[in-house]
Amino acid sequence: MDLDKFERDNSQNCLLSSAVPEPCKGEPCCLGIDEAGRGPVLGPMVYGICYCPVSRKKDLEDLKVADSKTLSESERERLFEKLDRAPDFIGWAVHILSPNVISTSMQQRAKYNLNALSHDTAIGLVQHALDSGALITEIFVDTVGPADKYQEKLKKIFPGIEVTVKPKADSLFPVVSAASICAKVARDRVVKGWKFLEDLGENDSDYGSGYPNGQSTKDLNLLYCSRPEALSLYWELVGYTE
Repeated sequence: MDLDKFERDNSQNCLLSSAVPEPCKGEPCCLGIDEAGRGPVLGPMVYGICYCPVSRKKDLEDLKVADSKTLSESERERLFEKLDRAPDFIGWAVHILSPNVISTSMQQRAKYNLNALSHDTAIGLVQHALDSGALITEIFVDTVGPADKYQEKLKKIFPGIEVTVKPKADSLFPVVSAASICAKVARDRVVKGWKFLEDLGENDSDYGSGYPNGQSTKDLNLLYCSRPEALSLYWELVGYTE
């Protein structure tokens, strides 16, 4: 996963993907969608997809993928390497949403909320896989908002593709578990290598995971009231209000 493009300019979104495996161009494929970093106060939100031929679902399951939230960072890295080293039947893509773009979207006069942004990003990733030549016939999604409405929306956009939207899909369907690992690994790596556009002195690298329950992240939010580019507008999550 080459993050150079995003690291050069983390104020803009970035889409990264593997090559489409040859079997995925001719065989019906299942595709999972999940995200990492929804509602962070530091760092991006990342959407991920993973797909493989329906006939190879068992092979994917045999890799022992699981919901990324139940895995340690080292376990996620190990499993992502397995996914990335199976180019004969597994494809993946991630869309890294810059916190700068997210915050700008929230501040527009015509509000573009996080659910709408999430839906559009997921839809864009599915379309990317299709445009790249993958023969997607099944989509499995971890829910964002009401599952039924989201499922119907996806069915209308992708007629002829079987769509399943369920809560906890990342623990129910291995292909969604794999997508969650791709998204989480990308986010972990981005946050770890984050370069602030502002000079934050000694806090430039000591900012934790980016989630509001981390003390380093909370301290960074409280100290830098100028709201650096990496910080989300959701400061109430860390108990700070102006």
